[in-house]
Amino acid sequence: MYRVPFLVLWFLLASLPAWPQAKKSIFVITDAEGVAGVCRQDQTDTTHNEMRQLLTGEINAAVEGFFDGGADEVIVWDGHGGSASLSVLTIHPRAKLIIGGLGVSMLMERGFAALAFIGQHSMANVRGGIMAHSYSSLGIQDMRLNGKPVGEIETRVALAGWYNVPTILLTGDRAAVEELRAIVPDAEFAEVKEGLGRYTCISLSATASRELIRDAARRAMQKIGQIKPYKISGPVTLEIEYTTRNSLPINAGLAPGTKVIDDRTIAYTGKDFMEAWTRYAGR
Repeated sequence: MYRVPFLVLWFLLASLPAWPQAKKSIFVITDAEGVAGVCRQDQTDTTHNEMRQLLTGEINAAVEGFFDGGADEVIVWDGHGGSASLSVLTIHPRAKLIIGGLGVSMLMERGFAALAFIGQHSMANVRGGIMAHSYSSLGIQDMRLNGKPVGEIETRVALAGWYNVPTILLTGDRAAVEELRAIVPDAEFAEVKEGLGRYTCISLSATASRELIRDAARRAMQKIGQIKPYKISGPVTLEIEYTTRNSLPINAGLAPGTKVIDDRTIAYTGKDFMEAWTRYAGR
């Protein structure tokens, strides 16, 4: 039998075209409470000009870092104040901006290379968390996932993980950074301020925060493939405790997988995170 010499075989294999690589598309979720210099409630209004400038500056710094690190695409979702905080006039020219609601899956089925948070705050009831809340500061008192207090960070990271999307970066106050670090310790972080109270903080300057974020985003790109998606296995129960003025409606608990705990608390149960999350978010 004729045998192809090793060097000839190596040359033939090396000359073949490489398999196409998956697009490195980064999905960015934005908020305002975790932006440097934003420490008062009035600053979070979507019409507050300084907040919009500060938020946009941090987003654009992250976008630059992602592209410097090898990203092919950066998609930014305006996740604050009804998606009315950002503008295509000022967003980074290479970024794409999503305006509006995303639905239950938050587009994770598109198979992003990674998820990132910019301007993120911590979950409700965290001491030192600047304007800390879980989805709704007026409507929701607390959220618990299998008995553990959670907020926007962990639920969105778990949702991304269900779709095998890792989380690589979070920028925000110290409480938010610690919240993600507890579940994804290998992610990159940019702590732009320290909370002393709900409306009191020690903040970096806009220039310093942007430099910190740009560098963290660049480093985060190098961790794609190293950071594993965050997954919650087994049956999941998500409890939502509403605020004192938000009693549950009469028909609460009638839908499959739901159970009324008390006048303000309802539980959504599923065989996995996605089923429980869909029963809550898709209600």
